[in-house]
Amino acid sequence: MSRAVALAGAAGALGVLAAWDLIVAVSSGAGARALARVLAPLRRAGSAGAAPTAAERRRLAALAAAALLAAGWLVAGPLPALLLAAAGPLAAGALVRARRARWRARLADQAPLVARAIADALAGGHSIRGAVSEAAHGGGIPAPAGRELRATADALALGEPTDAALERLRARARAPVYDTLVAAILLQREAGGDLARLLRDLAAALEDAARSARDARAATAQARFTGTLVAAMPLGALVLGELARPGTLAGLIGSPLTAAMVVAAVVLQAAGMLAIRRLGRVAR
Repeated sequence: MSRAVALAGAAGALGVLAAWDLIVAVSSGAGARALARVLAPLRRAGSAGAAPTAAERRRLAALAAAALLAAGWLVAGPLPALLLAAAGPLAAGALVRARRARWRARLADQAPLVARAIADALAGGHSIRGAVSEAAHGGGIPAPAGRELRATADALALGEPTDAALERLRARARAPVYDTLVAAILLQREAGGDLARLLRDLAAALEDAARSARDARAATAQARFTGTLVAAMPLGALVLGELARPGTLAGLIGSPLTAAMVVAAVVLQAAGMLAIRRLGRVAR
């Protein structure tokens, strides 16, 4: 018994030393730079809407699998940890998609600023190409819309056709508001008309739509939070039960009947949370 206690104490001391060495390695700069290099695709997805390469996706998947494995091992044991680690690639992909979706949402929210800046430049006597350049460099539009508009203006300055440059902006935005904006500009080139007034009316309509969407989200915020909380309560109870009595989850999974019930409960809870998210989504 004394030998087991001594070995356990030695293992704890070595674990503390290993953790200290890991902290020193990370704080020295090499570990931080390596971690920053692995997480760089996430930053680009959130700041520029860029999709990671195949190698970057593999590194993100490995990092997510390792993090889920460690968390699952500490909370629930080896078997749930392996199951969580297997979901690492899916979790990494979902995180990248979520950050890119958030970037596109910010880009769509700034579409009225883009439309109004181009309209002001057109009213000042610029052509369409000149108005895009003036709005990009002098319109004071914040990122990400300002960055995308500057990229479009730079492409126009290098001689790219207007249709191709605006189509690239529309394809990157992937939002109906930019479809409308680009269609209005291109149709005016063919049919003529007061494009500046049309863009100002478009900006006002987009601002009204955004205001209505914010009102709708505010009106349903409490109901959506309550639904998500109720749907997540069983998972929280399971985690608390595992922390209070380790082995609870393993005992549930060990029996075929309870394992089937747990799987059915997880599927139903996931379906409920997806339904709540779907019902609370406001179309842009």
